[in-house]
Amino acid sequence: MINTLFLPELREMLAEQDEAGLIEFCTALHPSRTAEFMEGLGREESWQVLQHAEPHLRSEIFSFFPEDRQLEMLASEDEQQVGALVAVIPADDAVDLLQQLPEQRVEQVLALVPTTDRRDIRRLQTFPEGTAGSIMTTEAACLDENLTVRQALEQLGRQAEKLETIYYIYVVDDTNHLRGVLSTRMLVKSFGKLERTVADLMDTDILTVNANDDQEEVALMVAKYDLLAIPVVDEHRHMLGIITHDDVIDVVFEEATEDVQRIAAVDPLEDSYIRTPIPTLSWKRGLWLGILFFASLATAFALKVYETELDQYAWLVAFIPLVIGSGGNTGAQSSTLIIAAMAAGDLSLKDWPRVISRECTTGLLLGCYLAALSLGPAILFAPDLLSACVLPITVFLVVMCGAFSGGMLPLIFVRLGWDPALMSNPVVAGLNDIMGIIIYVNIAMLLL
Repeated sequence: MINTLFLPELREMLAEQDEAGLIEFCTALHPSRTAEFMEGLGREESWQVLQHAEPHLRSEIFSFFPEDRQLEMLASEDEQQVGALVAVIPADDAVDLLQQLPEQRVEQVLALVPTTDRRDIRRLQTFPEGTAGSIMTTEAACLDENLTVRQALEQLGRQAEKLETIYYIYVVDDTNHLRGVLSTRMLVKSFGKLERTVADLMDTDILTVNANDDQEEVALMVAKYDLLAIPVVDEHRHMLGIITHDDVIDVVFEEATEDVQRIAAVDPLEDSYIRTPIPTLSWKRGLWLGILFFASLATAFALKVYETELDQYAWLVAFIPLVIGSGGNTGAQSSTLIIAAMAAGDLSLKDWPRVISRECTTGLLLGCYLAALSLGPAILFAPDLLSACVLPITVFLVVMCGAFSGGMLPLIFVRLGWDPALMSNPVVAGLNDIMGIIIYVNIAMLLL
């Protein structure tokens, strides 16, 4: 509501070209609030307002716009102004945006970006999607190991405006090899010892990642060691850039979204749900729906095989959904828990004996619990007590099978090099449906 009420005043300032008012608007609030107040403006109006902020503040406000609006602005506004904006956007963020624009527009804009910034963007574009290099920023605080504390403070003062973060200061030699790390806190504490060198203060025990490492592994490392940033190096330990905690949050969110989509038997979307074309969305969903369809068809064939037995004991048919649902739900729970544990780094292939032990024990307890619940309904439907025992025994065995298969299949798929999140639940569902029918009918034949 407050955003809407403020829009007439903002539009009036634009109409009157009130530069002082627009500058004050851009500087008075936090950039996120400034962007929020501009939500009701059109693309061109928002761009005009942005031009009244100094370059780095302009990029901060711009970063809080929805991605759709950011791309519209970069694709449509004046090339010179877009080039000036791209030059001050962190290089990793600039790469993410530019890769979604037409190649011709990218070339036009980059031609107007200063050489140093253009070189950084071009270098980041060479790293494959999903690697540490593709999400790093080259704007890191780097100091020569031979500098004194006095010289280091002076140089940091000159670098500060262009740096995305200054939590850690990375120490390099003359050939840009990473030698150590120094916290800003340590440097400030040494203010009374201005002639000490950076090499005397730095910590040489430093965690690094290679530019070609998987971004998910990097995120796990940052989370494990509670880091605010981590340096990225090449095979020869040359300093390339850093990955900051905000980039790690983006990776975690992206990977979690992909895993949720895979668990739901959807091939991960390359763009947001809203921006994904309906034919693409249909294909990514239809592929696995087709696989699940044939898995269900296999269940139908299993029912056909046991048609005579089921006709003989017609009351059993009423409980078929319960039987296959109990196994499928148990298996889905197990596979989801195992996949989540592997994604968090809590579980690996070598832990398979513990997985079997835990899932069998859990399956035993859950099987007894659900079997007890099923006994009452079975007595109501069955002609006698012996017949009623078919259902709880079946439920017990089906739940045990579901827990075991749901726990082991993700590990098997990882061993085969397949994606466990994408493969496990559809396979677990189909397998437990068929196993449920086979167990159910054979228990009935055995007891009845």
